[in-house]
Order: sequence, then C-alpha cells, then structure tokens
Amino acid sequence: MSVDLSVFGGVSPAHNDFRSDTLTTPTLETVQAISNSTLGDAVYEEDDKTHELEQYVAILLNKPKGLFCVSGTMSNQIAVRTHLKQPPHSVLCDYRGHIFVNEAGGLATLSQAMVQPIHPKNGKYMTLVDDIEPNFIPDDGEIHGAPTKVIALENTLHGMVYPIEEIKRISVFCKENDVKLHLDGARLWDALVHDELPLLEYGQYFDSISICLSKGIGAPIGSILVGDEKYITKANHFRKQQGGGVRQSGILAAMALAAIKGNFPKFAQVHQYTKEVADVCDLLDIPLEHPPQTNFIFIDPSKNIAKLVEILTAAGLKVNSGRLAFHHQITRESVDKIIQVLKEWWLKHNKESGSGTYYK
Repeated sequence: MSVDLSVFGGVSPAHNDFRSDTLTTPTLETVQAISNSTLGDAVYEEDDKTHELEQYVAILLNKPKGLFCVSGTMSNQIAVRTHLKQPPHSVLCDYRGHIFVNEAGGLATLSQAMVQPIHPKNGKYMTLVDDIEPNFIPDDGEIHGAPTKVIALENTLHGMVYPIEEIKRISVFCKENDVKLHLDGARLWDALVHDELPLLEYGQYFDSISICLSKGIGAPIGSILVGDEKYITKANHFRKQQGGGVRQSGILAAMALAAIKGNFPKFAQVHQYTKEVADVCDLLDIPLEHPPQTNFIFIDPSKNIAKLVEILTAAGLKVNSGRLAFHHQITRESVDKIIQVLKEWWLKHNKESGSGTYYK
C-alpha cells in the first residue's frame, strides 16, 4: 500500500498556531528522510543512523558523545541524575526553569534532590554575584543543608538569551567548587541565531547539555544529551531505567537530521516575524514582560489579556494566554492577521472608550 506524502508538502496545520513551537509538524523532506534510515537495534547500540545523529550533535556542541532521548524532559532528568551520587544534595536553578516547573517533580522523585529555585534579581537571568553565590550551599561539613551539586541553566528561557559572559563566570565558579553545570538547551538553536555564535562555543562551559529536536527544529520526537564518554555511558544506564530505550530509533534519527539541516536555516525569519509583532505591540502600548530576543512574545500577565485571547481566537488564530510562540511554519498570512487584528481592536476600543489601551 502506497502512502500519500502530499499532505506533508503543503501548509502545515501549525501555520496559525502561536501556542508553542512544539506544535511544528514534519515537513515533506523530514518524512522522506525515513527512506534513508537504518533499522538496527539502538538499545544494543547497533543502529548507524542513531549513532550518526548522536555524534553529529555532539560534535556541534564540542562534546565527545551524545545520547538520543525521546524528550527534553527525559534528557534533563537523566542529565541531573547522572551527575548526582548520594543524597543529601540540591540542584540550583531558575524558578521559571522547565526542569523545575514542567517536569512533574522529577528532580525530587528521580534524583532525590532538593531544588533551590532562584528568583533572579535582574528579573531576566541568574547572575553569579547576585543569585548563585548568595544561595550556593557548600559541601563543607555543615550538616544542616543539602550541598549544591548541580547548577542548571536554561537558554533560552522565556525567549530570553543567557549572556555568554555570564555563563563563563558561572562555569568558572562551578569548576572551582566541584559543582556540575548543566544546560537545558531545548531552544539553544534560537540563542545561536540571536548571538551569532556556534554551538561549540557553549559546549566548553557545561558538563552536560540537553538540546531539543522536536520544538522549533520540527522533528516529531527527540532530544540529545551530550557530555564526556564516561558520563554518557552512565546516562545510558539511567535512560534504560526510565524506559527510554528505543529499538529502531534510526527512523527518528533520520527525521531529526533532516529537520536540523532543513529547518534551522529558517530561524532568522522566525525571529523577524516575532519582532514585527512586538513592534506593533509597542506602537499600540501593549505592555510586554520584556523585549523579545528570539521567538517568544510575553504580554504582561498583570494586565487583563483575556480579551486579547478572545479576539485572536475569533480571527482563527490559536493562542494560549499572553504567550505568543513563533516557529518556522507560521505563515506570513498568519503574522499579518495578528497585526491586523491588534490594530483593528485598538482602533475600535480607542474610539469607544478613548482609553487607548486595548486590553481592558
């Protein structure tokens, strides 16, 4: 029975979906890559295409070895668990971080770790001087605390790029204090476009990095965890324990490789679309949490944005609260539609109330 692939060659179902970049769908090229996959058993480490993907990403990040995981949640949790040995121990991270908020309490359950969620003083990202040093729990024999053994950063976080100079300072601190530094780089691809830095620039500062394949990159499944040889060998043990051993993962690896090579070059346009809509928000005095740097717009949650969601939904656009996520399958027409609706609503409300603030 033949399969009609034309469904993958047209406009994606996600063309008007601003809820998340996880809603990207496989392109025709990504699906066609299945024909170049291999069918070895990856649990036995016999699949060539899976090895190719793991090594491809590891080399990009300047690390010796990579490990294919089915999700960013799994790769994050395995990453931390592999770094830790015997409780008591703690993990220091941003209070908004995916590893703390969106992974079902995995750090406590799987790693038996106390979490130190930090509210950055600058409101954007943790700094060494203001946030990490004051909250760091040393392993100095003081028996009342759980020593900080892992610091987990996220880049990008809420669409904001972590400054590379701050990462360098934190990395030096971790090495001096025998603390492991992990990066949740689910959207590191977006940071690269913003900073115009190669992936390998980040690799040298972290002990482990998780990078996602199924968000903006557009593969259906997957995340890669990278680190040194000994670390990844141990991480593979925990992947098996957590049910992440995929047999014929070469099919998924082939799709992921095609997605990276075909979709990453489109990210600059995604960021341009984001900026266009953000500029309109600024023009209409629609308050944003922070100026967008990559592919997310966050409307100030202290405002009543229910009406905004209502009117955008009525216009056939899929939105979720005050977060607008852009990705490579958002069409020019959908961007124009958002801009049009925002302007029309502002004009209508301004005429009726004279307030000039659309979100009331």
